[in-house]
Amino acid sequence: MKTIELLYLKIRAYFPCILLALTVVFSSNYSNAQSCPSNIDFESGTFTGWRCYIGGASVVNNRNVISLTEVGPTSGRHTILPLTYPGELDPYGGFPINCPNGSGYSIRLGNDLAETEAEGLSYEFTIPANQNEYTLIYNYAVVFEDPNHEIYQQPRMEIEVLNITDNDVIGCSSFAFIPLGSGLPGFFESPITISTAPIWCKDWTAVSVNLDGLAGKKIRLFFKTADCTFRRHFGYAYIDVNSECNSEFVGATYCPDDTAVVVNAPFGYESYKWFNNSFTQVLGNQQTIRFEPPPPTGTRIAVEMTPYLGYGCLDTLYAVLIDTLTTVANAGNDTVSCNNNPVQIGVKPKPGLVYKWTPTAGLSNPEISNPFASPASNTNYTLEVRSIGGGCLKTDDILVKQSGIDSTLQLNGKLIFCEGFGDSCVLSVPPEASIQWFKNNIAIPGANQPTYKVLKPGDYYALLINNDGCQLTSSPKKVIIDNAAAAITYPLAYAVTGLPLQLNARTIGSTAAWDPPLYLDNANSYSPVFTSTTNQSYTIELTTNTGCITIDKQNVQIVPFIEIHVPTAFTPNNDGLNDFLRPALRGIKELRYFKVFNRWGQLLYESKNENPGWNGSINGIQQSSQTFVWTAEGVGVDNKTYFRKGTVTLLR
Repeated sequence: MKTIELLYLKIRAYFPCILLALTVVFSSNYSNAQSCPSNIDFESGTFTGWRCYIGGASVVNNRNVISLTEVGPTSGRHTILPLTYPGELDPYGGFPINCPNGSGYSIRLGNDLAETEAEGLSYEFTIPANQNEYTLIYNYAVVFEDPNHEIYQQPRMEIEVLNITDNDVIGCSSFAFIPLGSGLPGFFESPITISTAPIWCKDWTAVSVNLDGLAGKKIRLFFKTADCTFRRHFGYAYIDVNSECNSEFVGATYCPDDTAVVVNAPFGYESYKWFNNSFTQVLGNQQTIRFEPPPPTGTRIAVEMTPYLGYGCLDTLYAVLIDTLTTVANAGNDTVSCNNNPVQIGVKPKPGLVYKWTPTAGLSNPEISNPFASPASNTNYTLEVRSIGGGCLKTDDILVKQSGIDSTLQLNGKLIFCEGFGDSCVLSVPPEASIQWFKNNIAIPGANQPTYKVLKPGDYYALLINNDGCQLTSSPKKVIIDNAAAAITYPLAYAVTGLPLQLNARTIGSTAAWDPPLYLDNANSYSPVFTSTTNQSYTIELTTNTGCITIDKQNVQIVPFIEIHVPTAFTPNNDGLNDFLRPALRGIKELRYFKVFNRWGQLLYESKNENPGWNGSINGIQQSSQTFVWTAEGVGVDNKTYFRKGTVTLLR
C-alpha cells in the first residue's frame, strides 16, 4: 500500500473561503520533486538565508504592536534544535521539540521568559520562472500562557506568507494565534502551570502553501512570536519547513504488486470528507482512506478539508492513482558507535513507505527510516523498504561497529604535595592510537604518551582517540603543588622574670611545633605562653597540609621589669641602621598606642604595633633634623597599664 500524492487545487482567499468544484490536476513523483531554496529547511544546522529579528510587544491606541529590529541569531530567542536521541520534549506540551517530518533540524522562536519580548524570522525566495506549479509546506507548534487580558495585550504567534512582487498576502496560509480565555481550535491545556494563567499548546501542524501560477514571483515567509504586554506571560513557537517543495502528497503512485492503496490527506485539519470523481459518493471521513484491492490505475478521487475555525481556508484536493511507483532502500554508509553512544543510520523518510530493520537489537525504533543504533557488538543491519501496500520491496545493509575506549585515569603519587620534598604526581591512562594531555583545558605540547608527570599545579585530563576515530576524555584531576615559605627570625621577645608572656608564630601551614618545648604551656600551639627566669631560643616547625615545612626562630630575653623603651635619636637615611623610630616592648603584651608629635603639638605618626615604626617623613616628605615628642601606652604581662613619654632627635 502506498501513500498517494493528491493532485490538487488550493483555493486562495481570506477566511471564510467558499469551496469551488474546480478540477485542475497535476501529478508528480520522487523523480521530479521541485528543488527548495537553499537552507529553507534549516538542514545546514544554521540560520543561513534566514533573517532574524528581536524586539518587543506594546499597546498603541488599543492595538497590539510588535516592533522588530533585524539582528543576527540571538541566543535563547532564535534556537537551532538538532535531532537527538532520545528526542527532547517541550516541557509544557510534552510533544517533540523536533518536527516529526524526519528532518535533522528544527528551530524554536522565542522562549518562556515573560519580558514583553518579541522575535521574528523571515525568508525570501523567488519561484523559478518556469515553475507554475509550486508548493511548500511549513510546520509549526505553539506554546503560550493565557492571562485573559484584553486581546491586544495577549501573547501571540503571527504567520504571514506574502507575495512580495504583488504585495499580496496569501491568506489561507497566513494567520495569528491569540489566546482569548478559552482553548483555541486544535489547542490543548498543559498540565504544567507557572502562574495563575493556563498554558495552551498546539502540537506540530503542517500547512501547505499553494504557489501555483506565481512563477517568477518573490515570496516571503515571516514568523513572529510575542509575550504579553505586561512583562508577565510568554509565548513561543517551534518552526520547520519541509525539504521538498512539491505537493504535500508525495508520490501520486502505488506499486504494481501492492495489495492495497492508502491515500493520506495533509495533517492538521479539523475534518475530512472523501468523494469519488463525480462527487456522487462519500468514500470516507478520516485523514486517511484505504482501498483494498487497489482501484484501476488512473482512478481519480477528491478530499474536502475543513480547517480549524480561523486558521486556513476550506480546500478541495484531488488525487489520481497510478501504479508506477518504485522505491529505493538506503541504509547509509557503514559507521561506528563509540562507547555505546547512539549513531543515526538510514536517511530521511519518504511518506507512504514502510521501513523495517533487522535485527532489532540496539535500535531506537526498528520501524522508521533513520533510527539511532547502539549495538552491544559489531552488527550488520538490513533495511527493508516497501510500499505501504506491500509491494516494491528493496533492501540495503549497513555495518555498525561498536568501538570502545577505556579512559580510566590512574594516579601514582599524590595530588597534593610540596615541591622539593621528594613527592610527585604521575598520571596515566591506557594506551590508545592518539593521546593528548591537557592542563586547564589547554593542550600540553608534546604530552602524547600514556604517562604524564605533573610539574605544575592545575587541572589535568587526557583525550584518547582510537583507530576507529572514537574519542573520550578521562576524568579530570586537580593537582596542587605547594612551595615552602622562606624561614625568618622573629623580633627579640622580652619577658619579665617569672611573669607569663604569649609568643606568636606565623599562621602559615596547618601545624606548629616549638622546639625545645621548655617553659611553654603548649609546644604545638601557634601562640604558646612562655614562663621562665632564664633566656631561651626556639625553632618553630610550621607544616602545611601539602607537606611543606618552614622552620622559623624566636629568641626570648628575660628582663627584670616591664618597660616601654624608645631611643633618644634615630637616623632615617636608609642605611639599614636606626632607620625607624619604634618602641621596644619589654614585658608589654598589648601596645595601645605609640604617637609622635612635632613641637607645635601636631600628630605626625600613630600606631598600635611596634613595627615597622616611623620613617621620619610626613605625607612622603622627609623631615629635617629636629626634636620630636613621643608618647606610648601599653598593657603589661601583669595586666597593668604603663604610660611613657619622652623626646627623640631626628638626625640627618
